[in-house]
Amino acid sequence: MEASSATEPGDRLLALYDDALAQVYGYLLSRCSVAALAEDLTAETFLAAVDAVQRGTCTTPSTGWLVGIARHKLVDHWRRREREVRGLRVVGGDRAVAPPGDDDPWDATLDALRARETLAGLASQHRTALVLRYVDDLPVAEVAAVLGRSLHATETLLVRARRAFRAAYGKEEPS
Repeated sequence: MEASSATEPGDRLLALYDDALAQVYGYLLSRCSVAALAEDLTAETFLAAVDAVQRGTCTTPSTGWLVGIARHKLVDHWRRREREVRGLRVVGGDRAVAPPGDDDPWDATLDALRARETLAGLASQHRTALVLRYVDDLPVAEVAAVLGRSLHATETLLVRARRAFRAAYGKEEPS
C-alpha cells in the first residue's frame, strides 16, 4: 500500500502532462517569443517537476504549479542572459554590447514587436518585474514575493522599470 502512495504524485504528473504541456509551452512562448527557447524552458519545467515529485516536495501536481515552475525557469533564463550581456559589456570596454533581438515574424502588429524588443533590451530585474506585474498580472505583493524583495523595494523597482521602458520605447529606431 505504501509503495503505491509513493508513486501516486508521479502518476498524477504523468496524467497531467498531456493536458498541461500546451499551457506551459503557450505561457512561455507568449513571454519570450522564441519557439526554440520556449521549447527548452518547457523541457526544463517538466524536468524540475519530475525532480520535485521524486524528492517528495510536491504531492499534488497541477497545471498552476507547473506554470509557476515555468515562470521561475523564464526568470532564471533572463538572469543568465543578463549576466552574459554584462560580461560582454565588461569585455567590450566602453562599447555596449546589446543582446540579440527576439524577432517574431508572425507578430500581428509592429507595436507589439517593438514592445517585446524594448522589453528584451531592459535590464533583467526591470524586465522581470514588468512581466510579472503586467503580463502575468500579479499584484505587487506577489511580484515582491517572487523576486524576494520588500513591497516598497518592488514598488520602487516597478517605477524605475516603467521609466526605463518608456525611455527605451520612445527612442527612434534607425532607418
